[in-house]
Amino acid sequence: MKEEIEQILAEVRDLKCKTEKDIEDARVRLLGKKGEITKLFEEFRTVAPELKKEFGQKLNVLKKEAVAKIEELKANVESSGASSADSFDATMPGDMMELGSRHPVSIARQQIVNIFRKFGYDVAEGPEVEDDYHVFEALNFPPNHPARDMQDTFFVSAGHPNPLLLRTHTSSVQVRAMEKMKLPIRVICPGRVFRNEAISARAHCIFHQVEGLYIDENVTFADLKQAILLFAREMFGPDTQIRMRPSYFPFTEPSAEVDVSCNICHGKGCNICKGTGWLEILGCGMVDPNVLEASGIDSKKYSGFAFGMGIERIAMLKWQVNDLRHYFENDMRFLKEFSSCVEV
Repeated sequence: MKEEIEQILAEVRDLKCKTEKDIEDARVRLLGKKGEITKLFEEFRTVAPELKKEFGQKLNVLKKEAVAKIEELKANVESSGASSADSFDATMPGDMMELGSRHPVSIARQQIVNIFRKFGYDVAEGPEVEDDYHVFEALNFPPNHPARDMQDTFFVSAGHPNPLLLRTHTSSVQVRAMEKMKLPIRVICPGRVFRNEAISARAHCIFHQVEGLYIDENVTFADLKQAILLFAREMFGPDTQIRMRPSYFPFTEPSAEVDVSCNICHGKGCNICKGTGWLEILGCGMVDPNVLEASGIDSKKYSGFAFGMGIERIAMLKWQVNDLRHYFENDMRFLKEFSSCVEV
């Protein structure tokens, strides 16, 4: 063993390498799991007790010199600029970078915005952390309405006369538009909203809405119906039909919920539309006179309509997504499905 140690030590001291690959090969040959020096340490277990001290010192010196020599060679190669001269071919093509795509919610939002821009609507945005007045009071929500309860709404500062909260709808942006913009007003309000709901395939505590508002003289329910029909045909196809069912919202009167003919079965009935041939897409109605007056608009001279839809809902119907949670999981397999989608 003594002769073997001296032989390897002489080899280490004379070691010369020109590239990083040569250095790595030498390191593995000497210090790797099956390297020559490693084997000597394993053989050291069989050395007689009276010789362990002598051979132990020699082995430690050998290992230290080998480690120091490898580090010295690495430093010399790096300083000379020849670190990978033999292994790197500059003419080889690089690795392809995988391109991402827009999120389906972003695609659907932009499609909706582009459609209403063609109809002459401007885009308005507002804060996600709002006050009670713009989210509820100005929109004709009574003090005891369930939406004002902490079981439905995320409050930031409760117990205040005008508490702050995470907005539950983008209708608050419509209020700000009525307060600041000159009449006539024609805006859509896309944005993120928050509700205190359990997360499931059909519900989430975070989602996105697009709400629209049109206020002018002599605006009628027929104008609202025509605007919704035009949107539905632009979004889902020229043969799309709509139906309007009576409903209730505090800020519109009369109010309606709108269904579109199922674009999967074309009204024949399928599992997507649950055999009805219709799919619900939005709520709408004529702006309540109390809402107009709260924002300083003369309800005897002006009238208007408002509508609102969930962007995730539109995307689910358009691309037949069966679970709302897919939009928030960042699963690349799901997101890649929309790489070929284009905006209208």
